[in-house]
Amino acid sequence: MSFSSLAQDSTPQDNTVSLTSSSSTSAPAHEQMKLKVKVVVVSMFEIGEDTGDAPGEFQLWRERESLDTVYPLPHAHHDVFANEQKGIIGLVTGMGIARASAAIMALGLDQRFDLSQAYWIVAGIAGIDPLDSTIGSAVWTDYVVDGDLAHHIDAREIPDSWNTGYFPLFTHAPYANAENVNVEDSPNGEVYQLNESLAKWAYSLTKNSELPNTPAMDALRSKYQGFPNALQQPVVTYGSHLSASTFWHGDKLNTWANDWVSYWTRSKGNFMTSGMEDSATLQSMSYLHNAGLVDKNRLVILRTASNFTMQPPGLTAAENLEKESSGDGYAAMRSAIESAYLVGSQFSDYILAHWDEVKTVPPSLEK
Repeated sequence: MSFSSLAQDSTPQDNTVSLTSSSSTSAPAHEQMKLKVKVVVVSMFEIGEDTGDAPGEFQLWRERESLDTVYPLPHAHHDVFANEQKGIIGLVTGMGIARASAAIMALGLDQRFDLSQAYWIVAGIAGIDPLDSTIGSAVWTDYVVDGDLAHHIDAREIPDSWNTGYFPLFTHAPYANAENVNVEDSPNGEVYQLNESLAKWAYSLTKNSELPNTPAMDALRSKYQGFPNALQQPVVTYGSHLSASTFWHGDKLNTWANDWVSYWTRSKGNFMTSGMEDSATLQSMSYLHNAGLVDKNRLVILRTASNFTMQPPGLTAAENLEKESSGDGYAAMRSAIESAYLVGSQFSDYILAHWDEVKTVPPSLEK
């Protein structure tokens, strides 16, 4: 559940974005030597300008990592910005499956960059399951499950014995053929398993981080009585991500999300965060990996919780979604954006500082 509705409210209707700023410089022409990239930071959206105003997912990286050299990318949503001295670049994919897939592929095929040994960090906000954690938390991802590839029969027309009309492709009923699911071989991109060793290392590196919190966040989480994990302070944790283009919300769909992730991971993954783009990013990374242009095993995903995926007791799903989408809603958005950088930059800082050690073999807890 990434912030499509909020970002659309805050972005001009013609979908224009600011691609350059007065403090950025243009990269040399195509005949330059390829930039050896050590870290790619993938953001999904920005609000307004890239610098100097209310931040989206990209702005803190742009400013704090001094990504001041612009590489025009007219064949994608947003230009690439780089700190050439450090070897780190930042990309804004645009929101949703289509834009994310196109942007990652555009970057991966760009002859100006050597991405063969680059580490990739997707750092963005998400919805969080109140059964597992709370707003402001940061979640390193083990599995990404696609929530769009499915059959769907309206609930008013399903058999009485079904608990949902949404069920996997090539089946005839909810969660049929579960024994045939292969987490390591998903021909249609229904599920992706990330490099577990790298993800757990990233979690270990950052697990003791102190994350920002506000009184408004405390007030919101206090409404989730009966959800002990939702009542806690934000932490760095580890879990699975559901990637779907529809911004869904509510208790019933939260149950579906848990069941869907459990089905596609054969109960190895636990649904914790909801967003839009990550299955598309991983599909493009898989194709680029097959072409020898990137190493998909060097990608990590960090999603930080800006909102809950379901309503608190006493409200309907529709009432809660309206509250979050208007007025002072999304109380944790600013903190979640800050946490994405605070936690994610520990990963990128380590890679850059220890490049001679990690350029050939990714870090892990075993080393």
